[in-house]
Amino acid sequence: MDSCFSRPLFFKMFLSASAFFLVHCASYQWGKVSRGVPGDYHQVHVPIFKNYSMEPGVEVEFTNALVEEFERGHIASIKDPSQAEVIVEGEITSVNYSPYSLDTTGPTRGFLMAGGYSITVNVKIRLKRAADGVVLIEQDYSQGRNYTAPKVKTVGLNSANSLYNLSARRQNIQVMAKAMMADVHDRLTDNF
Repeated sequence: MDSCFSRPLFFKMFLSASAFFLVHCASYQWGKVSRGVPGDYHQVHVPIFKNYSMEPGVEVEFTNALVEEFERGHIASIKDPSQAEVIVEGEITSVNYSPYSLDTTGPTRGFLMAGGYSITVNVKIRLKRAADGVVLIEQDYSQGRNYTAPKVKTVGLNSANSLYNLSARRQNIQVMAKAMMADVHDRLTDNF
């Protein structure tokens, strides 16, 4: 049985390669990267966000989404205000809707109907030390999202389902809240 590698030579090459990888990979950290809240705090309080927009109830979606991110991340635990080291305050400064792709054709001929809506949400986040109220981080976040407008397919009708439109707006705000608060959590806990 001829082989281009003799067994002792192959064994030496295998050992050399294994040693190389062990030495170079030993310094690499496998798994979770070291993350934390600035100042190495581990107990966080997240009060209900303030809502300065004209959209009622969205503050609950954003507060819950941020709390879920902290609970999922295990970087800091959610505590009552009396036990917290830092407080993450949030403000929803605006929720704006604007129609796009205006359409005057189709079953609603002669009437101007929106083909879709664009939602833009602006949020301000403030990380404060609980002991003295010193602001550690203050940052603005903004995100936009489009959704298709409700359309009536029957000829002669010129209205759209307003309940569908309200439901679609709320669902899109929920999706935006989860995405934005995941980003907030990542930025607040990234490599501190």
